[in-house]
Amino acid sequence: MNEYQEQYVKNQDGSFDLKKLLNNVLRIWYWFVFSVCIAYAIAWWVNRYTVPQYSVSSTLIINEEKKSTAELLVSVIDRYSPRKNIDNEIAILKSYRLASKTLQYLDFGISYYAVGRIKESQMYPNPPFIVTPDTSKQNSYGTKVYVEFLSNNQCKLSVENVFDQTITTGEKFEHPMFSFTITNREPLANLTGKKYFFVINNPHGLVNRYKGKLAVASNDKRGSVLSLSLSGTVPQQEVDYLNTLMDVYIQSGLDEKNQTSINAIDFIDSQLRIVTDSLQRAEDLLQDFRVSNKSFDFSKEGGVILDRLTTLQSEKQAINMQLNYYEYLQKYITTKTELNQVVAPSIVGISDPLLNGLVDNLVSLSNDKIRLSSGGSDQNPVIKNIELQIQTILTTLKENVTQLVASADIAMQDVNTRINQVEKELLKLPAVERQLMNIERNFDLNNETYTFLLKKRADAAISKASNVADNKVLDYAMSQNAAQIAPKKGRNTMSAVLLGVLIPLAFIFLLDFFNTKINDIQDIKNSTTIPIIGTIGHNKTDSEVPVAENPGSPLSESFRALRTNLHYILRDGSKKTINVTSTVSGEGKTFISINLATIIAHSGKKVLLMGLDLRKPKVNKIFNVDNSEGISTYLIGDSSYENIIQSTNIQNLYIAPAGPTPPNPAELIETPEMNKLMEQAEKDFDFVIIDTTPVAIVVDSLLLARFADVTIFVLRQDYSSKDSLLLAEELRKRQDIKNLSLVINDVSYSASYYFGNKYRYDYGYGYGYGNYEKNNYYTSDDGPKKRWRFFK
Repeated sequence: MNEYQEQYVKNQDGSFDLKKLLNNVLRIWYWFVFSVCIAYAIAWWVNRYTVPQYSVSSTLIINEEKKSTAELLVSVIDRYSPRKNIDNEIAILKSYRLASKTLQYLDFGISYYAVGRIKESQMYPNPPFIVTPDTSKQNSYGTKVYVEFLSNNQCKLSVENVFDQTITTGEKFEHPMFSFTITNREPLANLTGKKYFFVINNPHGLVNRYKGKLAVASNDKRGSVLSLSLSGTVPQQEVDYLNTLMDVYIQSGLDEKNQTSINAIDFIDSQLRIVTDSLQRAEDLLQDFRVSNKSFDFSKEGGVILDRLTTLQSEKQAINMQLNYYEYLQKYITTKTELNQVVAPSIVGISDPLLNGLVDNLVSLSNDKIRLSSGGSDQNPVIKNIELQIQTILTTLKENVTQLVASADIAMQDVNTRINQVEKELLKLPAVERQLMNIERNFDLNNETYTFLLKKRADAAISKASNVADNKVLDYAMSQNAAQIAPKKGRNTMSAVLLGVLIPLAFIFLLDFFNTKINDIQDIKNSTTIPIIGTIGHNKTDSEVPVAENPGSPLSESFRALRTNLHYILRDGSKKTINVTSTVSGEGKTFISINLATIIAHSGKKVLLMGLDLRKPKVNKIFNVDNSEGISTYLIGDSSYENIIQSTNIQNLYIAPAGPTPPNPAELIETPEMNKLMEQAEKDFDFVIIDTTPVAIVVDSLLLARFADVTIFVLRQDYSSKDSLLLAEELRKRQDIKNLSLVINDVSYSASYYFGNKYRYDYGYGYGYGNYEKNNYYTSDDGPKKRWRFFK
């Protein structure tokens, strides 16, 4: 990047003209008003006709049970197994099983809607009619069935492109897709003339929908308070679901606790049936013995032995019950897939804290897994975590039971040894006493077991009756507290107003960002230090020489101002040659040359306008003079100086036409004859105006710059590229170009920066040798007639 390009980039980058931005905004204020009005209308439409969405919420308290010493031991062994895991409870609340069970208590199977002019509104909880589907037959889910009530208990049913049928209310409607009965809850007079429709919901889809949109979050540090929220179009419907869900959740927890007591009672009853039979046989045997042997009392020594045997036998019976339970437990955890039905060890009098804690946790986790797994995915990470905890507990439980069985076997051997020693002493007693002692001992043992089991059954029944839910509702959801979450009317309105302002503003910035044309003076001042000596307004006439036909017009005044500024530059009377050029064709250099020459001639000065655009001569056409002889024929020696100077109908203005187009314009300009021509012209005329070629296309203008005392570089508003300023800045640094100055052509003073009464211009034709096409709407030198464009 060269020096002038760096300067151009420096001037362009980071520059922000706030004044220009505000000016443009004010000039297109009606666009902002229009945009804001449209955006506001859209926001109003959205707010008015969007079906509102409401959010309802409730809170639950999850009670963390205090851990016993046994449970603390379990927690040490199984680090994954807290007594009440909040994450698990959240997952249970959002489970498929709980949602399905909740919907069983609610009448959400059919949705009823009233059809309005713009939108449809759901009718809940009291629709004006009831649809009773025949569950034994097929009914199409999710299909809108339109209902129109007629007179005489008639109603018209229709499904688009399926059927359109009139039936009597109260009678069953049969169709391959449907089987249901419609009954009206309101008088037909209230229903006639209105249109409704209903939809039979897919139970599975309904469960998934409510399961998916339920939000559960912990709202305190300890996580024991859960906030439940639900959103929908009918607040009361969401309230009913949320409250029923909490009730079902709490009842499910209570049912699980009760199930433990029920399982214990069932287990005890099965044991009682066995013990009752044994006790009955022992009682009958004892009675028969006493009847046959009349009354018989134990001796003192026999009484002592009986007491010892009874104690040892009770101890043996307890150990035997423990072994039976261990065998039951081992078989249960090995063969059962659902582990929530296992009986607690405490039911049979086993007080081992570790075993009781393990079994309790196993039952609790199994219940959680069942609640979470129903209808859900086994890949659920919460379920995976619970399964990991269950496997950990099962491993620990199997090891613990194995150790307990071994300990019970040792205890059983010890009891049997002691019983054998006592039975040896029993042999010393008389046969009748020994027989009675054995019968009574068997009776007492069964009676004691029976009493023990009855007590345990009573304890289990009391426990079941006294069970209360671990969790409770802190706040039920209420429709009065429903918050509208969509549409947000205030936010939508503010967003619309802001968007209405930002859209045209962004459009302004985008146009400015992608704009490569020179729009105003500031664009030039930001990029170059070349002085601007004139701004020429827009030519509203069809004339190419408006200063001659309308000398009092503002356009003529702008040329007079240009003439005055040139006098300041050409203070030395010997300086009188002005070279007019531009970057590309269409910027108005010939228009400037002709009218500048005319306005100077009006001041009484003798002016020669030289058509030195030898490639595309145009001056002769504007003044309608013969172009068979001109500068090109003079330079090759075919014409004399006097023959190429022609007068015009404007006093004091003469022209030297270009002549026929030569094959080598640049070489001719560099000949000595060109020097002679310029010397003679400067002697004969007060001012010499040179109309040259565009400097960015060919070098002719640069070759002629050596003759000029002032070089005017023409730029055209909204047409000339900003890159033209790069070229102008380069020309300023050339030593052979004197007094380089800028003239801005076709300035629209009253136009806005981006919109309004602006004009755009198209390239009329190409420049250079060869064929070129010219538009038939030309008015200025090289550009087409200005055409109305809405955008710049």
